[in-house]
Amino acid sequence: MSAEWRLRAPANLVSRRAIVQWALRAGLFWVFVLAVHGGIALFSDEPPGWLRYTAIGAAVVGVVHVAVMPQWRYRVHRWETTADAVFTRSGWVTQEWRLAPISRIQTVDTGRGPLQQLLKLSTVTITTASAQGPLKIDGLDATVAAKVVDELSATTQATPGDAT
Repeated sequence: MSAEWRLRAPANLVSRRAIVQWALRAGLFWVFVLAVHGGIALFSDEPPGWLRYTAIGAAVVGVVHVAVMPQWRYRVHRWETTADAVFTRSGWVTQEWRLAPISRIQTVDTGRGPLQQLLKLSTVTITTASAQGPLKIDGLDATVAAKVVDELSATTQATPGDAT
């Protein structure tokens, strides 16, 4: 394996707006959890005694999750493309480092959910023949994502091989 293809820390960080995206997504989840608690308390004739404790626990865990996770993910999530390979690192509790040779890339796509559209972010998905599934670069600035897709598309078209 050449030095260029060794698994290493990718050079590029995702957009700082990804912190907001991850915080909002996590916050919406915890608001839903607390709304379920509130709904049970509101619509029960006699709410269970443990409900108050689980609601307090969920609120504390939710605040810590929303405060810590996005910052942690931002420090971990990195990506890089070279003429020979795509490198990604993602996760926060469980971290995943991936490398895909350009000759193995089958498709390159972008996706933008509602929060990403609001924050002008995109996710680039790079599909290979790997059993591990596609590489994803979440939290890229939409303009950077479009540029990465264009560059990877041009590079893979110019690379000999059948991507299998």
